[in-house]
Parts: sequence; structure tokens; C-alpha cells
Amino acid sequence: MLAFVVRNRGLIAVKKALPKLRKGWALVRVRLAGICNTDVEILRGYHDFRGTPGHEFVGEVAEVRGLSESERKEWLGRRVCGEINVSCSGYGYLPICEFCKRGLKTHCARRTVLGIVAHDGAFAEYLALPLENLRVVPDSVSDEKAVFVEPLAAACEVLQQVDVKKFQTAAVLGDGKLAQLIGRVLRTAVPRVVMYGKHEKKLALTRRAGIQTKRVRGDASDLKKIKESYPLVVEATGSPTGLAVAQQMTEPRGTLVLKSTFHGAALGEMWPIVVKEITVVGSRCGPFEKAIALLRSSMVDPTPLITRTFPLGDAQKAITFGQQPDVVKVLIGA
Repeated sequence: MLAFVVRNRGLIAVKKALPKLRKGWALVRVRLAGICNTDVEILRGYHDFRGTPGHEFVGEVAEVRGLSESERKEWLGRRVCGEINVSCSGYGYLPICEFCKRGLKTHCARRTVLGIVAHDGAFAEYLALPLENLRVVPDSVSDEKAVFVEPLAAACEVLQQVDVKKFQTAAVLGDGKLAQLIGRVLRTAVPRVVMYGKHEKKLALTRRAGIQTKRVRGDASDLKKIKESYPLVVEATGSPTGLAVAQQMTEPRGTLVLKSTFHGAALGEMWPIVVKEITVVGSRCGPFEKAIALLRSSMVDPTPLITRTFPLGDAQKAITFGQQPDVVKVLIGA
């Protein structure tokens, strides 16, 4: 199969064998894959990953192993997306780790993570995942929507971690791919959501979704002019400077949710968290069922965020294009 691997801060095309399947695993033919900021950070050295990146995908089951013939036929050809953390049960490890015992499979001590940690991902013609990780995509949800399930689930995790019903207003810091989805998810539960970003074209997409926007240049002098504060702030800039600004924008006794992952250290001081008694919540992967439900109901429509789709063979061009300032979501089609 054709696949792309990380090498010298870029993506290199290679021909490799199809993934070998464990019992209870599926071979998935990738139909569409999404480029995430984490993929860009992997090229910069995040997690020192050297395999095939890509963790946002929609595909169809091409083969399964370890099922009866009738069960196999039930799976073959099904359109699926997949949870990216492969835990003890996915590998058949015994005894299972303490985190899996507590139901925290996304924090499994022995997990691999699709396209991020020791597990080849979606920038390839095929990938492999346990059947327990797969979620069937409803017929009413197009491929272009389904490829957003994983990042949309990450946005939904904020609703799982924070009682958003007690907030009348919230701010999202950042206007990129994940920030756009977070703003739309928060808007389903919070009366007033304001997004802060640097790019007018991206903020225009936000306003079309009924979300208020405020444009900032992003340099130190401009950020000092931000006088507004909010009881709930979600930091999703993907930048080392985001933490300090988010602390500034969070009210005393407010809640700050951190979403950014990047290669390197965040810039900022810890004393505002103490002095303002801010509750800080780290937030990562989220509920696929909630994300799929939002797509089915059309309460969230992510397709206006798609800037361009590239063929798989142009994966390096795609990830380069995706880093341009006004580009939002870039997809790769197998």
C-alpha cells in the first residue's frame, strides 16, 4: 500500500505491506483523512514519532480477523471512524492496567495512539484498529462530515468535563481547526460564545455559525489591550503564548480549559492561577457518540471549514498548504 512516513520534518511516500491484523482487529481502507495541528507538531518533533501520522479519518472495513463468518459479513464494507487510543483490551493484555480498570481507556498505561504514539495512522491507503475502537457512520452523515468526528469529539469533551450550564458566556482563544469546532459545540450549550483570533477569514466562518468574534493581532502589545474577562475560557491556540493570554482572560474563580498540544514549552507564569484561584482543566479526547449525534442532527455542520482536499499522493503538499494563515481544514483523499 501507499503510505507516508515522517522523515526530516516532512512526509515521505513509501510502499509498505498492509498492516497485520490481531484477533478482533479490522483493516480499514481510508476514504478521507483530516490534517490536524498535532500532525504539524509531529513534523516538528512532537512525541518523536517516526511512523505514519494522521488520526482523523473515515473509511470502510476491508477485512476483519477473529470473527465468525456471519459477524465478518456484518462488518465488511461498513463506513467507520475510529477512536485513536488503543488500550489493554484492544491488545488483549492481562492483567489490564489500573487506568483501564477505572474505565479510563484513553489514559491506558500501555496504550498506543493512532498516528501519534507507536501506531501507524491515516495518511495511508489502509490502517488497522481494534473493532472496539470503531464507530459506524450513519448513512445520513457524509464522508466530509464524518472525517470531523474525532476532533469534534475532542471539542465535546469540554461539555463532559465542565458543567457549562452554569455559564452564560464563554470565550474561545484561537481561530484554528479545533477552536472552530469548540466554538460551535459550546454554542449548543452556552448562550454567548466569543472567539478571539488573528485571521479575519477564519473569524468570518465563525460569525456565520452565530458566534461573536474579536480580532487580535497576537503580539504582546495588542494582547495587553484585551480587557474582557470570562468565567469560562477555552485555550485552543496551538501556540506557546496561549496559556498566558488565557490566564489573563479568565475571571477570578473562573475555569480555564487547555486544549493546545505542541512541541516545546508553554510561555507563562503560574502565579495568576493561584492569585485568581483559577480552575485549570486539561482536555483531550472525547465522546464519539456525542459528536456523531451532533452531526446527525445538523446542530454542528463542520463542512464550511473545509478549505481544500488533496489526493493521498500529495500528502506533503497538503500539509504544507494547511499551514498557510487563512487555511482552516485540509483533507486528504485516498
